[in-house]
Amino acid sequence: MLISPAYAQSAGGGDFIVSLLPLVLIFVVFYFLLIRPQQKKVKTHKEMLSNIRRGDRVVTNGGIIGTVTRVNDDTELTLEIAEGVRVRSLRSMVADVLAKTEPARGRDDDADDEDEDAPAETTRKRTSRGRAKPAETKPAETKPAESKASEAGTDAQ
Repeated sequence: MLISPAYAQSAGGGDFIVSLLPLVLIFVVFYFLLIRPQQKKVKTHKEMLSNIRRGDRVVTNGGIIGTVTRVNDDTELTLEIAEGVRVRSLRSMVADVLAKTEPARGRDDDADDEDEDAPAETTRKRTSRGRAKPAETKPAETKPAESKASEAGTDAQ
């Protein structure tokens, strides 16, 4: 006999759920290891592209390093890649921003520069890797010498 007889199988609803469990677990692992990190990367790249300003040093996807001389519109930039050599590039083709410039000040902000309430600018030190970090500030002495002497006198009583 070459054909085996077919027997009726029992109707087990639990077997169906158990057979889908590995597929669900694979999808969850793919979501957390592949999909979610890629979505975060795309979000940070879009944010970086929207914050490009004139004066920023950028790298294009083709490997060209240049300085943004003009932001033409939402999709186009003008880059200066050498002295006197300007290239138009799509904003979406910028791979990374190497050096960020500070936002341009308005004319109204110039009058506010001499406010006494504004915090003083901190100096920056160079680290061993060439990055600038804020200089450490030494804490001011909190108690004058007179108050220390008066505290010593109150402890003796």
